[in-house]
Amino acid sequence: MEDRLEQQISFIREIDKEKQIGRQTYLTGGSRKENDAEHAWHIALMAILLSEYANEPIDLLRTVTMLLIHDLVEIDAGDTYAYDEAAKATEHDREARGADRIFGMLPREQGSALRALWEEFNAGETPEARFAHAMDNFQPVMLNAATDGRAWAEHGVRLSQILRRNRITPEGSDRLWEYALQHFIQPNVERGRIRDDTT
Repeated sequence: MEDRLEQQISFIREIDKEKQIGRQTYLTGGSRKENDAEHAWHIALMAILLSEYANEPIDLLRTVTMLLIHDLVEIDAGDTYAYDEAAKATEHDREARGADRIFGMLPREQGSALRALWEEFNAGETPEARFAHAMDNFQPVMLNAATDGRAWAEHGVRLSQILRRNRITPEGSDRLWEYALQHFIQPNVERGRIRDDTT
């Protein structure tokens, strides 16, 4: 039991490093960009509040757990910006190596269970994974809109990129995708913060 507890404590210490992984999305006040741990906390709480908009019934605890662990691999792999195509090419391999090491720190059955949830999230084939992806995509769109499209403008993001990135969002929640499109994305296209390259 002592060895088991030591493994669990080592893992818990290790995942504290998620607080150091920076993302490209600004906080609502625009003072700085969020980190991975803040992102995971935010989307987990969003899932609790917004689960009524899931297209299908979901196991909420499974979904929340998935959201809390889905970016732990970035402790090793780093954050891959949604619109960085070069980094996207190596993302899967970097993250799989991170998953091997990080989830491998836990007692076997706990590590295997979390690894399976991480893989389920990436596959996006269950109702829980589909809704988790909707949360993971909805949150940065919301934050970008809250900061007057600041990160979109800084990176020269085009509408086609946002639509491609969010092609799976409506699979988790049609209602939230429509809301994001009307209230977050389209106003920023009209203000010139997102370049419309779709017409």
